[in-house]
Amino acid sequence: MKNFIRVTIDSVILFAATILPGITAASGLSAWLYVLAGILFLLVNIFPNMFRRLPVKLKTEEGGVYLLCSFLVLLILETAYGIIAGAVWHGMFSDQFWFDALMIYVSELIVFWNGIIRVYVTSSMLGTRWRIIGILCGMIPVVNIIVLMHIIRIAGSEVAMEERRIINNEKRKDLAVCKTKYPIILVHGVFFRDLEKFNYWGRIPEELEKNGAVLYYGDQQSALNVEDSAKELAEKIQTVINDTGSRKVNIIAHSKGGLDSRYAISCLGMDLYVASLTTINTPHHGCEFAEWLLNKTTEGFRSGIANKYNSAFRLMGDASPDFLGAVGDLTASKCDEFNKQVIDSPDVYYQSVGSKINKALTSIFPLNFSHMIAKYFDGPNDGLVSVESSKWGSNFTYLESKSPDGVSHADVIDLMRHDKPDLDIREFYVGLVNGLREKGF
Repeated sequence: MKNFIRVTIDSVILFAATILPGITAASGLSAWLYVLAGILFLLVNIFPNMFRRLPVKLKTEEGGVYLLCSFLVLLILETAYGIIAGAVWHGMFSDQFWFDALMIYVSELIVFWNGIIRVYVTSSMLGTRWRIIGILCGMIPVVNIIVLMHIIRIAGSEVAMEERRIINNEKRKDLAVCKTKYPIILVHGVFFRDLEKFNYWGRIPEELEKNGAVLYYGDQQSALNVEDSAKELAEKIQTVINDTGSRKVNIIAHSKGGLDSRYAISCLGMDLYVASLTTINTPHHGCEFAEWLLNKTTEGFRSGIANKYNSAFRLMGDASPDFLGAVGDLTASKCDEFNKQVIDSPDVYYQSVGSKINKALTSIFPLNFSHMIAKYFDGPNDGLVSVESSKWGSNFTYLESKSPDGVSHADVIDLMRHDKPDLDIREFYVGLVNGLREKGF
């Protein structure tokens, strides 16, 4: 209701500012009305949500939504005004008619582009697909209005979601719902590094820290076999223990990071220092499709890919990247052997999370392609890891979305900073960590 009132006020002001010059010219009223019209039009275009106290990015996006809604309202009002004014007052196709038409066209153009640029620049939920569709359909009558309404709906729901998050964080600010007994180590998956400028976990760490979490990162190399990655992780756990004085840590690990963590806990003595392990889309039972790919490709091809990857990541700071070792440990046969040897510690709480892609073609590249292969061999999957393979521990959470693309291997860690209308991934992690807190970890 509040949004409806704001859009109505903006639309009325813009409509009045658009028709005032025409009325002034026709009636001989004071030229000050020109100035008033210009000021009103300028103010609404610069400050469409003037009295809203929001972060700059969110306020800009919300302003864009208001302007695009006003554009649609103005389209109806100004078209009706132009027809009535032309037929009743000025005469159709008179000089005054063309003057009014020009003012209407220019004002609509300004309001539209002001709104669409704001939304395109700030929205994460809109994604690349709808930005491209919006551009391609921009000049197709009727279709462009339908697409624009969809863009408004997506951006509007994103604004509402972000505002709810701000309100929730404000309400629970003093509760520190993510302040766990032990610090948390976030452990990345294969082929990535913990980078300062581009966080592997997207916007999740910031949200957790706002709610009291104390976070550290695994900092292991991008691609090593499980045993070697686990050794690096074990060193990191010891460092965190020494730096914080805490008896233990909680681990939240994504993808291969979950296997690295299990090995460190069970085989390197880290069960003494780990209170809980939460794995996110980890291939605990391996990937049949990875095994098929390794068996189908020639040794020369595998070596060529591995050498290119290893060379590239040495330049990025890896001391000893091992592409084939990392991939080999993710196959179904290797994981079967792994599970027989790496036995869970009774002193550690284990839980897991899994998800799947709904439609390959709408999902993120290149997971949309690997999803189809993985589905053939492994069943429903997130683009790499099947739902069944991700199940481990005493509690399993199936993370789902009714959006066309579902929840991919990248979505579960907010890698692309992309929201979904029915899944707030940051709030999911707040709940996840709060659950650890309530269990005494």
